[in-house]
Amino acid sequence: MSKKILITGGAGFIGSHLADELLENGYTVRVLDNLSEQVHGSGAERPSYLNAEVDFMKGDVRNEYSIRHALKGMDAVYHFAAMVGVGQSMYQIADYTEVNNDGTALLLEALMERPVEKLIVASSMSLYGEGLYRKNDGSLVSGTERSLEQLKSHDWELRDETGEVLNPVPTPESKQPSLASVYALSKYDQERLCLMIGRAYNIPAVALRFFNVYGTRQALSNPYTGVLAIFASRLLNNKPPLIFEDGLQQRDFVSVYDVVHACRCALEVPEAAGQVFNVGSGENITVRDVARRMALAVNKQNIEPEVTGEYRTGDIRHCFADISFARKVLGYNPVVTFDEGLEEFAAWLEGQVAVDHAEKAKAELASRGLTV
Repeated sequence: MSKKILITGGAGFIGSHLADELLENGYTVRVLDNLSEQVHGSGAERPSYLNAEVDFMKGDVRNEYSIRHALKGMDAVYHFAAMVGVGQSMYQIADYTEVNNDGTALLLEALMERPVEKLIVASSMSLYGEGLYRKNDGSLVSGTERSLEQLKSHDWELRDETGEVLNPVPTPESKQPSLASVYALSKYDQERLCLMIGRAYNIPAVALRFFNVYGTRQALSNPYTGVLAIFASRLLNNKPPLIFEDGLQQRDFVSVYDVVHACRCALEVPEAAGQVFNVGSGENITVRDVARRMALAVNKQNIEPEVTGEYRTGDIRHCFADISFARKVLGYNPVVTFDEGLEEFAAWLEGQVAVDHAEKAKAELASRGLTV
């Protein structure tokens, strides 16, 4: 008899791909999702892309009845339900805390009474703040927040005490968190709560720190989703992608197919219990390069990105993943190159309609003093 798996937030981008991955490997899948308007649009029903074999329940992790009903008969849980977005979290503080923190607490209280064989929580690279850096003498240091004066002068790079520019290196799980946004704080709380309660109640728990995940089914009309989807939305509307700072900040973009494979490994590998893993590509790329390659992929190479020269509160300069621990323990090995993933993403975009809210979101941040 196949194992029964619950995915909270499973009608979204990553969760729906995970449902496919699990079904293809013999699992039975149930999804609990509130079909948030910001992600799914107004009056949303079950998404057409959600696998027909999925047992779908419309409900909210903030509702105790919904959680307990969804957990009945389940062998394992992926907790993906969350509000996502660094900038928005800095003014919708109560909403982010209620969904991400309180929703996780309610789930865990239900699991205390109805334990499962495995609990896997989606965490985020955002909790690192700045990544890891190397000084010119070869020593490693954690990146620190840049001063307001530095940012106002458009001096974007991190520097040591002598003024020398620090060189970014892959960030391992051992780097201490530096929580620069409400979203980052809430994701750190989610992973700590799951690991803590899992240990206390003998529920094997795993936290996966996702880096910049991209792929089909991203919410193109959500201005607080992944940067690749935001850029795509701008380009589909013949508008330039908006880039903060100078666009040379480095990130790690990982295909959703590699991500859901890591998720399945976290379920199936016993040694994963109690651990935290980076899930990225292990490669780094500048945001400006991403914008240009996205434009080329959708045949809009004549549209140059607009580099705003502004800093957004909560943003960091460089962070990309050291995935050696996930390789060693999970057997995780990302196989989709950025060019391959971008080609598939661009092909999917041909049939999509995107309502561009990027400028509105940018104005909202500016009106609240959250850009410099």
